[in-house]
Formats: sequence, structure tokens, C-alpha cells
Amino acid sequence: MAAAAAPASRAALTALAVLTGINLLNYLDRYLVPPLVPDLERAMGISHVQAGWLWPAFMVVYMVAAPVFGAWGDRGSRTRPIAIGVALWSVATVLSGLARSYPQLFASRALVGIGEAAYAAIAPALLADHFARSARGRVYAVLNMAIPVGAALGYVLGGLIGHHYGWRAAFLLCGAPGMLLAALVLALPDPPRGLQDEPARPSVLPARPGVLPAGAGAAATAIGVYMSLLRRTPYLLLVLGYAAYTFGLGGLGFWMPTFLEQVRGIPADAATTGFGAIVIVTGFVGTLLGGWLGDHCLRRSPQGYLWFSAATTLLAAPVAVLALRSPVAGIYYPAIVVAELLLFMSTGPINAAITNIVSPLERASAMALSIFTIHLLGDVPSPPLIGHLATTASLGEAVLVVPVALAAGGLIWLLSARADARLSLPTAR
Repeated sequence: MAAAAAPASRAALTALAVLTGINLLNYLDRYLVPPLVPDLERAMGISHVQAGWLWPAFMVVYMVAAPVFGAWGDRGSRTRPIAIGVALWSVATVLSGLARSYPQLFASRALVGIGEAAYAAIAPALLADHFARSARGRVYAVLNMAIPVGAALGYVLGGLIGHHYGWRAAFLLCGAPGMLLAALVLALPDPPRGLQDEPARPSVLPARPGVLPAGAGAAATAIGVYMSLLRRTPYLLLVLGYAAYTFGLGGLGFWMPTFLEQVRGIPADAATTGFGAIVIVTGFVGTLLGGWLGDHCLRRSPQGYLWFSAATTLLAAPVAVLALRSPVAGIYYPAIVVAELLLFMSTGPINAAITNIVSPLERASAMALSIFTIHLLGDVPSPPLIGHLATTASLGEAVLVVPVALAAGGLIWLLSARADARLSLPTAR
């Protein structure tokens, strides 16, 4: 049973504030492009297909770069690569505003992925050494609360600045603040790894020494860590469950406005703004509430974060079915709200579970491997797969893969919690 967390230090709270600000800017930058697409198509003479590739350009590079930065973050300074990454994506966003051709714009959006990968892989590991194990659900809830707020700001600022001052000004004005945040990161302390952790349980021990030959290079060592993580059943199941969860959440987020318009007959503008408002409110409330409840569950069980995330996701699956099947607005709108609220409640606890289930010396690598996997198997394939199913049947039928994926994610998290509990048994004797 976890002990109550001691009050956080001023340095810890400062680190959380700076990194949360960066996360907000992170998602603002990601969602800056969609409202600017019509302007970009007119200015550069590009097609819908070319505009559509601007998102995969970022996401694929982001996925591939995350393991590289994860390995770096476990072997040296953590504030330095975060600062370099934030500065890099800020420069890339500014370059997007200076682009004179589609290849230049495409390359700059791809470069954003490299910069964001550094932050996403390393920041959670850095925060884990600032805050006690029993408080990490709330810490990551605050960190990830910036996701719906930043995404909404991206839509709003991209649309407003683009309308009044042009698409170039939107990229320039939203990219420049990152340089200030990059400088602030360099001033943050980088505490010793494992400072806030009790002695490791069997399930969080790193790979046995001697697995790699003496003198193995940094690349071989990093590969060894990633292979070791994949051989640990609790971690592997946690990430696979996260991928199924991300598949469902990503598919729901991408197709729901179109679903409301084409299947439920809601006007396009009302469908977009209505669902956007739901995401902002449920994202903010659900993420914070889930972090607090997750920490409460951790005090009752070392696997509390996993049990809680599994329960809320399994509860969300039938509610999502109701939201997608009922033709009555008085039923499907409340069901959408409840489903999104339950899904966002897992955000903080599941990220805290990742940092708690591995050694302090491999947290950035564990987070990076998670990022790679959940996007590769989750929200990258889910929108096109649902689109393909919609062409062979109907969109109303195709979106039903979402609750199936959510149920699978919750069940896999239950298996992960059980596997981790079994590994912890020897220390309880």
C-alpha cells in the first residue's frame, strides 16, 4: 500500500508548470494546421491529398524519433534534449510560416515531429524524479490536461489568426514562444534518477547485467533496453492495452464530427463545434478527476493505476455503443459526454503506471517505446481503417470498431495488472 505523498517542492512545481506549458504548446502546434488547410491549398495550389499528408509527415517522424530520444534521456542530461527538442520544433513551426513551396512545408512539418519526440519521451521521466510515486497520477493529469486545451487553442488561434492576418502569421506567432520555453527548461533542475522511489520491486528491475557484451556501444545498449522492456509481460501488456485504447480514442476523435453530420444529420458547423466543446470540457474535467482517483486507487494497491484505467475504459465501451447506436439526440449526446469523460480519466494514471512499472534508469526509454507503439498500432491506422470499413458498409457500422477496441484495451490492462501483481508477490512475504 502506497504512502501519502509529501508536499511537492517549489522546484518540482516549477518543473510541472514549465513542462505543462510546453505540452500545451505541443498540442497547439499539432492542431494549428487543420483550420489553415483551405488557405494552404489556395496559396500553394495543393490538393486535399497533399494537405492530408501534412499530418502523417509529422506523426511518422515523431514515432521514429521518440525511441532515439528515449535512449538519450536515460543516459545523460534530460533538460538539455528537451530544450533542444522544443527549440527545434519552434524553429520548424516558424519555417512552416516561411515556406514557399509544398516540399518546404512538408519538410518543416516533418521536422516538428523530431522536436516534439524529445519532449514527449523524456518529460514524464523527469517529472517522476520530482514527485513521489503516490502523487504521479495527479501530476500527469495536470501535464496532460494541456492536451484538449492546447488542441482547442490550435483550432481557435489557427482559424482566427489565419482569417485576420494570413496563414503565415499563424505559424510565426504560434511557433516563436517555444524558444522562451526552451530556455526555461535549461534552468530546471535534473534530479538524480530514482530520487523519489522506494527500492525496486521485481517487476521494475532493469535487464540483468551482462546481457550485452562488454564494450557494447550506446546504440547496442539502447536496443538491449528496448528488447528487455518487450520481454516483460506487465509492461508489454500495458503498452498493448494503451495501443487499443488509443486506437479507439483516435478513431472516435477523427470520425465523430463526420458521423454526427452524415449519420445523425447535424449541420457541419454544429457537429464540429459541438463535439469540440465536449472534448475540451470532458478532457479538462476527466483528466484532472482521473489523476486524483488514480492516486487514491494506488494507495490501496500497487497496481491501482492499472485497475482504475481498466475499469474506466471497460465502462466507457458500452456507453460508446449507446452513443453510436442511439438515433435520439437526448441519448447519444449525453452518452458521448460520459464516454469521453471516462476515457480521459485514464490519461494521467496510465502514464503514471508506465513510469512506475519500470526502473528509474529506463523510464524515458519505456515512455518512448510506448509512444512508438500506441501510435503505430493505435491512432495512425484507426482513422483510415474506419474510413475503409465505411466504404464497404456504412460509417454508422464502421465506427462500432471503436467500442470493441476500448473493451480490448481495458481487458488487456486487467491482464497487465494481474501479471504485475504476481511478480510483486515475493516482496510481500
